[in-house]
Amino acid sequence: MTLIILATFGCVMLLLAQISEVLSRVPQLIRAWRQVRHELSAGTDLGSRDHPARGTASGTLSVDPSDRDRSPGAPGAERDED
Repeated sequence: MTLIILATFGCVMLLLAQISEVLSRVPQLIRAWRQVRHELSAGTDLGSRDHPARGTASGTLSVDPSDRDRSPGAPGAERDED
């Protein structure tokens, strides 16, 4: 009998923790939904400050491949030799 009570309370606690987690994310979800509606209602603006309207063709890189990693020790990085 004790095991059944413990298992029941464990399940209830797990359920309450999950509900709490979902409810804590509701405000963020509402803000995201409002932002989506705002972006869709703008309609004529094809780009935003995060995603500009100029795009790349499918299969092409959106970054300049000549811009290499210039961290120390990386191939092609400039080294100071004193």
